[in-house]
Amino acid sequence: MSGLTFIDVCAGAGGLALGLERAGFTPTLLLDEDADACRTLRANRPYWNVLQADLRDFDPSEHPESHDVDLLSAGLPRVKSNATTTRAGSSEEEQLLRATVYLAHAVRPRALIVENVPTLIDPDGFRDFHEFARAELHHLGYELSWFLLNAADFGVPQDRKQGVLVAIEKKSFKAFRPPPPTVADHVSVGEALAPSMRSRGWKDADRWAAQAITVAPTLVGGSKNRGGADLGPTGSKRKWERVGVNAHTLGDELPGADFVWDPSLGREGLVKITVGQAALLQGFPECWQITGRKTARYRQVGHASPPPVGEALGRAVAHALRS
Repeated sequence: MSGLTFIDVCAGAGGLALGLERAGFTPTLLLDEDADACRTLRANRPYWNVLQADLRDFDPSEHPESHDVDLLSAGLPRVKSNATTTRAGSSEEEQLLRATVYLAHAVRPRALIVENVPTLIDPDGFRDFHEFARAELHHLGYELSWFLLNAADFGVPQDRKQGVLVAIEKKSFKAFRPPPPTVADHVSVGEALAPSMRSRGWKDADRWAAQAITVAPTLVGGSKNRGGADLGPTGSKRKWERVGVNAHTLGDELPGADFVWDPSLGREGLVKITVGQAALLQGFPECWQITGRKTARYRQVGHASPPPVGEALGRAVAHALRS
């Protein structure tokens, strides 16, 4: 699994890029407009070529390393509303969807991966983008595949459904298949976080883990205009409470030996997870450093594409390109 190259736009904390690296791809350029995200990428892979820039302003003619690559990947910010990409005043996220397709025009990769919210694959809710992408990419000689993945099926302890668009040159497309699940049983929150919960001597760690037997709800990074870090909307918070977690904030440190876990006390009796633990629930390795202040760090984690999903997608695309 060597010799394939890619550029990654809206790279964020590097989840998709890390997965593609595991699948044998080498990045020639990673682009993100957020300074904290760029610092995260450089902290973990000092040898990666990281550029802080807005995708909509990126000029590939000034960056020859963005040309002659096998893959263009984009784990775009998760769109909240229906895509209306041809309508004036469309959201920043919707504009980035179009900008990714335009970039494919300029760099002509052999394949394209776009990952976003589940409804990305809905031809009704995202009618304008589907029509735009189909027309532009077919004109360039690509065939398209739209499909849904759940990160839990790839060993990520989280119910995170992802809409995916894969476009591949016609000569290679017939060998492409969406990646099948890599695990037979989902990894629970308790199984994923038990070692970290025990790390400071918390006596109730195993008791807590024994009842946290489901996958986590979808982590939501939120907007830069939004307040502090929490674990998502009201429905998600209720699900977290059912596994004994206070989802209204994140912890600054792991629970210590004296913390008393008692759900009957309400929020104060529930454990808080840290940003580092949220990264574990997103499928990042424990050694992956997320830089910035707490809210900025959690936003990077919540917006990230889980590395195990990126790896599975990378292997599926690599198989098609090599067939």
